[in-house]
Amino acid sequence: MSEETLATETTSETSTDTTSETATNSQNAFYERASELIKLANQQNQDPAIKTGEISASFMWAVARYNAWFASTSFETQAQMQPKKQEMMDYYMERYKEMLEANLDDYIENFDHYRATQK
Repeated sequence: MSEETLATETTSETSTDTTSETATNSQNAFYERASELIKLANQQNQDPAIKTGEISASFMWAVARYNAWFASTSFETQAQMQPKKQEMMDYYMERYKEMLEANLDDYIENFDHYRATQK
């Protein structure tokens, strides 16, 4: 094997490792941000005057509000945004459905463990 071939393979391996490491770091950051939001919900849930369903509703509204703002950043004008409304709604609803289904499946699979840690 020539030095040039070895150098090329080593660079490719390093590039793949770096890409994989970046993806892992990004995924970790994703879950850390989500955990911070869950911690906030859990803190609010300690107040007996606040019903758990009210916290859930507030979080859903906040996510909807944030995503509406985020979606708007892709456009220069209201006229550009309006015709894309249904497409954006479909995208966000499908992503939410996927995430909710995955989490419900996880809770069903680990029901006894999760409920035991919540008492």
